[in-house]
Amino acid sequence: MTDLLKQNLTRHAALTPEEIEQFHLLFEPRFVKKKSFFLRAGAVCDSEAFVVQGLFKVYHVDAHGFEQVLYFAMEDWWLTDIDSFVNQRPSELFIEALEDSEILTISKPSKDLAYQRIPALNKLYRVMTEKTHVALQRRMLANLSKTADQRYVDFIEKYPRLAQRLSNVQVAAYLGISHEFLSKIRKKISRH
Repeated sequence: MTDLLKQNLTRHAALTPEEIEQFHLLFEPRFVKKKSFFLRAGAVCDSEAFVVQGLFKVYHVDAHGFEQVLYFAMEDWWLTDIDSFVNQRPSELFIEALEDSEILTISKPSKDLAYQRIPALNKLYRVMTEKTHVALQRRMLANLSKTADQRYVDFIEKYPRLAQRLSNVQVAAYLGISHEFLSKIRKKISRH
């Protein structure tokens, strides 16, 4: 379970084996059943998670009751409401398991302690934060400048393994379109 976390850490920063072990010991394993929540809107996000096995969706429910999916997280991805976690304020997001899932969690006090004890972690999280910002910026630009057809094709090409595990309703919520409109797009693409 922890090997995947250790591999993820070494991919993003130059940590010594001792630093990796010291950091790894701050994580706690947790099992989240399908359709259960890691976080509900209104609660404060008290931990970050690394997905070892399974799949989650991170979403907001708008004033009309529609889900707006920010992202999905599968194996080897990180999971949190960064605003709630960092600022210790109530979340506006839901984080729900789409499959039975195994995660490793780290609390805010443990992460803060790790920053003090292992200075190289500051670089790790800076790199991860930069990558997240780049991905969000690209997604925002795509939402503003590309058609729904183009966004769907981009999603399928960028995340083929993820797309296979999601329902059309979930993909539509991520793309910001209706399930019916996604069905039309899929039919049009299959004809070409």
